[in-house]
Amino acid sequence: MGKANVGKSTFFSAATQTQVQTGNFPFTTVQPNVGVAYVESECACRHLGITHENSLCSGGTRLIPVKIIDIAGLVPGAHQGRGLGNQFLDDARQARVLIHVVDIAGATDLQGQPVSPGSHDPLEDVKFVQEEFDQWFLQILMREWNKLRRELVQKRASLADGIARRFSGLGVESHQVHQVLQEMNLLVKKPDNWTDGDRLALVVGLRKMTRPMIVAANKADLCRDLAVTKGITGCDVVPCSAEAELLLRKASGAGLVEYAPGAGTFAVGPGVQVSAQQRRALETVRAILGRIGTTGVQRVLNAAVFDMLGMIVVYPVEDETRFTNRDGEVLPDARLLPAGSGPRDLAATIHADIEKGFLYAIDCKKRQRVGVEHRLQNGDVVKIVSTGSRGA
Repeated sequence: MGKANVGKSTFFSAATQTQVQTGNFPFTTVQPNVGVAYVESECACRHLGITHENSLCSGGTRLIPVKIIDIAGLVPGAHQGRGLGNQFLDDARQARVLIHVVDIAGATDLQGQPVSPGSHDPLEDVKFVQEEFDQWFLQILMREWNKLRRELVQKRASLADGIARRFSGLGVESHQVHQVLQEMNLLVKKPDNWTDGDRLALVVGLRKMTRPMIVAANKADLCRDLAVTKGITGCDVVPCSAEAELLLRKASGAGLVEYAPGAGTFAVGPGVQVSAQQRRALETVRAILGRIGTTGVQRVLNAAVFDMLGMIVVYPVEDETRFTNRDGEVLPDARLLPAGSGPRDLAATIHADIEKGFLYAIDCKKRQRVGVEHRLQNGDVVKIVSTGSRGA
């Protein structure tokens, strides 16, 4: 997400290897593009000391699929319907974490129009996007504010439950609202006495908790001084060059270079002859990597899932001694789960009947039987035993 014309669709194409329309003008993206990207984690095969053939495991690095959505460019006033604002916010409703693509080189104004690099302050982009989300949340809260106050007076709802219901479409839960209310010291203050500042503080807290944001500082290769990223506060920032990543992935797919997403280096394939134009393009990318380390795209994806959402990777299997499924495939699947999840949560990702009939699980690394109260750890290999199936 982000304002128009900052490279969102290029980032999406690089991350998903999906061809979408790109262009140097606002609102190239109208309907959201949906694709699959992959985050990286150390595969359990390393810990187990085994080898296996799996297209999603390369040299002990496991790729885990995630859904990524590229949505229409945002302009100031989107929460009031400006630009494609209403559609943007509705599309963003689906997301668990927000990747805010920013033109860190300052080469586009707030409306997404091209300007001379460095003539626009990218910090304004970060601020206005956060404020659009905050105002959107505030609108949701205020839409039924008087009704909520009546419910509280009549004791038909607790404060946290009443607010959570207003945000149910965003997946906000009561315990999250309660935590924010507690952090803002609003539990001891009657809503009738809340100020505009109190209400804004509440929605800002909810936005940060339920829609965490990471900034992809795109066009970092064109930025005169990357120290500008230090002025971005309240979220993680990763310098990026989506165009460089897209070029490398295309070149890798064509067999021209050897490149692993997220790596800081690449090499022309053995015996491969590249044209003068291709050589110049690759040297430009090499210079970019020399300046910012990596293209940043893979780093953003990994940080969004593992740092911002705190997800862990768990491997369900059926045979706890051979670490296989019923077809004999070793470590065939990897599931992303929130930290603190238990075996039954893993069962739910496999099939509702397996979750319903859950009996116990087996920690295959330790060869131990564990119950529903057990908390899974990153990299665990687990067999689910359930009345709903012969196993996972």
